[in-house]
Formats: sequence, structure tokens, C-alpha cells
Amino acid sequence: VIKCKAAVAWEAGKPLSIEEVEVAPPKAHEVRIKIVATAVCHTDAYTLSGADPEGCFPVILGHEGAGIVESVGEGVTKVKKGDTVIPLYIPQCGECKFCKNPKTNLCQKIRITQGKGVMPDGTSRFTCKGKQIYHFMGTSTFSEYTVVADISVAKIDAAAPLDKVCLLGCGISTGYGAAVNTAKVEPGSTCAVFGLGGVGLAVIMGCKVAGASRIIGIDINKDKYAKAKEFGATECISPQDSKKPIQEVLVEMTDGGVDYSFECIGNVGVMRAALEACHKGWGVSVIVGVAAAGQEISTRPFQLVTGRTWKGTAFGGWKSVDNVPKLVTEYMSKKIKVDEFVTHTLPFDKINEAFELMHSGK
Repeated sequence: VIKCKAAVAWEAGKPLSIEEVEVAPPKAHEVRIKIVATAVCHTDAYTLSGADPEGCFPVILGHEGAGIVESVGEGVTKVKKGDTVIPLYIPQCGECKFCKNPKTNLCQKIRITQGKGVMPDGTSRFTCKGKQIYHFMGTSTFSEYTVVADISVAKIDAAAPLDKVCLLGCGISTGYGAAVNTAKVEPGSTCAVFGLGGVGLAVIMGCKVAGASRIIGIDINKDKYAKAKEFGATECISPQDSKKPIQEVLVEMTDGGVDYSFECIGNVGVMRAALEACHKGWGVSVIVGVAAAGQEISTRPFQLVTGRTWKGTAFGGWKSVDNVPKLVTEYMSKKIKVDEFVTHTLPFDKINEAFELMHSGK
């Protein structure tokens, strides 16, 4: 058993608490990882807020991490002690019908136990003050050591800087893949990206890599425009600058609508606007943002009858074990940006400040 520091969420709506926790050794087909760096994501904040129906407390949150394998359980063959790895919230077992189908990346092998906050055998590897602590998204990266299923880990280039590539565990991969895998953006096309946070910037980067000629960034926070343009946005607009609905503004700006639109916020009203901003006959709108539980989307069916397509994406459509190492290689060879997404680097015990910075749009 390893004793280490972790940021524990004892209950919904309260700040995280830095505690000493005990991390049990890995059982069969499990891997214990020393987490070197972790990022914070709106998904962590969503669960912490209490709005997540799958949220269970007390829990160790975090799902954008990178580290070094400390030990492996029986039967683990893909990684060994000392390997550099990224934990994966969408695993890849290679055996289920989802893994065998090239159309999806949604491995279901451990989905049920992962959703309940436990390891595949139904138990937790974390205890604190005599209490069992739940796992989160199969990763729990807000701990100096964590235990994950062996199908939930990608071995990456040992030379990669972990304080940067941890972001490939969720946000950057999700946005980039939404453009190149899910939408399959084509050269010369026109794109609109709603929400210019980390995921939105990654979508812009993907659209640019795919050869889009016009990339319109949309956000009410104008402080984000300069960064969006660095990533490849050709122009940025705010929905608050016009009396007309944003979809009408975009349709006028683009002679009938955009070829591809992306919703990177998780707001069902914006999802509708993103679809309706698409061009009749061929426009494709991709939902990337995660809406709160129980919310529903709506539009007039005629929008779809007249040739628009509404899609969604999880983790950018990447089959995780296969593709995360390749994304790290693309970063190392400067094909994709990662460093530019990092605005602040804080010591672990200032994790609550990191959430405050995220919420304030900084």
C-alpha cells in the first residue's frame, strides 16, 4: 500500500481537500501509476457541482493525467514498471463489439463498473481516514498515485513532457478528433466553432490541419479571440453583438451557412444554433460539449429533412490505446500544438485555484 497526497472531493459543491490517502496495489489486469501531471477539465467541475447523475462521493476526480507505471498486477503484458503512460477514460479492450467496429471508439468492457466509481472487480483501491474513496472515469488523476485497468492505459514516448501531454488525455484529443475524425472536415471548407475554451481551440486546430479555408470562432468572452486566431480562427464573433440569433448572422456571413459547425460548450440552446448555422444540403454539426443531465435538444425536423446532419463525438472518435501514442508523436514532431494550451502551471496543493481560473475563463 502506498500513502500519498490526493485531492479528495468529500461532497458535492465543496472545494477539494488535499488529504493523505492509501492506494492499494494493483490486482490482476490493473496498473498502478505515479501521476506526474494532471490538468483540470470542466467535466471534473460538472461532477463536483453535484449535477452529474453518475457522480458518487467521496471521490478522487481527474481524468487528464500523465505519469510513470509504478507496478502492474498479474496478467498485465502491455505495460511494465517504468513505462511512461497516459490513463484513458475511454479504454480499448480490443475484444468487445465496439472495439471490433471501426465506426466507434466507445469500448464497453468496463463501462458499468467505471460509471459506479469502482474498479472492474467492484471495489476501490483508495481509502482515506478509514473510508473507501470512489474512482472517477476510471482514471482519478487528482492523486499522486492511482490504479487503472490495464485496458485504460496508453504507453507513450518516454521523452514527452508529461506536464504538457497530460492534456491529450481528454480536451485536445477530443476537439482535434471532432474535426478530423467525426466531421471529417474537408480542404477549403467553412467551419464555425462555438465556445473557445481548450476543446474549442483544439477543434480550430483540427479544422486548420484539415485545410479549412474559413474558421469562425464564436464566444461571448472576447478575451479569447486572440488565442483562437493563434490556433487558426480566421475571424471571431460574439452572439451578443447582434440583435439577430447567431445562426442567422452566420448564414448571412457565409452565403447560406457553414459546411461544419461544432458545439464545444454543453449548452442545448447553442447546439440548436450550431445545427441551424449549417448549410442546407450538406452541413454537418458536431456536438462536442456535454450537456447537464436530463436536458434535451430540439430543432425543426425540416432542418434535417433539408440535408443537415447532426452528430456527436466522445474523445474525438479516437480508439484510445492505438491513437493516444500517435497523438503524442504528432505533438513531438510539431504537427499539433499542445504547449500553447497551457495558461497556468500550479503546484498540486493549489488545485482549487486551478478550478477558479477555469471558471473565470482565464
